[in-house]
Amino acid sequence: MIKILAACGAGVNSSHQIKEAMETEMKKRGYDVRADAVMVKDITQDMLKDYDIFTPISKTDLGFDVNIPTVNAGPILYRMPAMAKPVYDKVENVIKEEKLG
Repeated sequence: MIKILAACGAGVNSSHQIKEAMETEMKKRGYDVRADAVMVKDITQDMLKDYDIFTPISKTDLGFDVNIPTVNAGPILYRMPAMAKPVYDKVENVIKEEKLG
């Protein structure tokens, strides 16, 4: 199973939309994915060790180095396939490059 961490400022709306979109699209593409949604301020280095991919709503400075692949997932929120597809493609490329799937 591929584990994705979605994050936004409040951890309530946008991160949950990214979570649902990632799970739905990656499953359509044949990957076993589980995503979690959190507030950016709650992320720790230790927490990130449990995930394969980090998908924040935007470029985020967490105050420490993120040692897993990061894909900006903000464009998913526009709900325009032409904008979301490149995000999904980047996540799929990470899965393939990291041999996660």
